[in-house]
Amino acid sequence: MTTATSVTVRVPLAIRHRPGRKTVVTPITDGMAPVTTRADPTLVKALARAFRYQRMLDEGRYASISEMADAERIERGYLGSLLRLTLLAPDLVTNALDGRHMPSVALAALLEPFPLCWRGQSELFGHGGSGK
Repeated sequence: MTTATSVTVRVPLAIRHRPGRKTVVTPITDGMAPVTTRADPTLVKALARAFRYQRMLDEGRYASISEMADAERIERGYLGSLLRLTLLAPDLVTNALDGRHMPSVALAALLEPFPLCWRGQSELFGHGGSGK
């Protein structure tokens, strides 16, 4: 019979509690500080899902939003709201993913109707970028 052995791995890190989330802080390694982001995880996840659903529609995996909503087991209206996120100006999406978005660019605000014109979006969400 063989005896069970265990291996202990120690990783130096600290968990810091921030309002609404926990952040894992790793030590500086090789003289480089860790890259941190202030991206809203809920917004990032919603954007990722929106572009994933749009890609599935574009590829023809589903014939309609209703069919996709049934298959993905989500409400059709919510799916439509998520898909509208794919119409956001590229600079707004990039800033949201990088955590550099304005406080007005929150998921709740983005699920409400917004202008399709990128310049109108920049004005609505208080971003001074170049909208097209």
